[in-house]
Amino acid sequence: MTDDSAQSPVGAVGRITVPIPANGPGEVLVAVRGGSEAYAAWSDRPIGMNVRVLVTDRVSARSVTVEPLPD
Repeated sequence: MTDDSAQSPVGAVGRITVPIPANGPGEVLVAVRGGSEAYAAWSDRPIGMNVRVLVTDRVSARSVTVEPLPD
């Protein structure tokens, strides 16, 4: 078993690049490992493009759940 905590985007702030609809994924760009990576992004509510979000969980290697940051 390996420790991949340094690879996790959980806790990172990102920006929505493809809006998240009510019933499917969008896309978020997150700064991780010295660069930026795009992840499929899920949320319990729709989130528009360019909204800053916090990554709250990792669903899979390329998919995360997010929530909007307060204004």
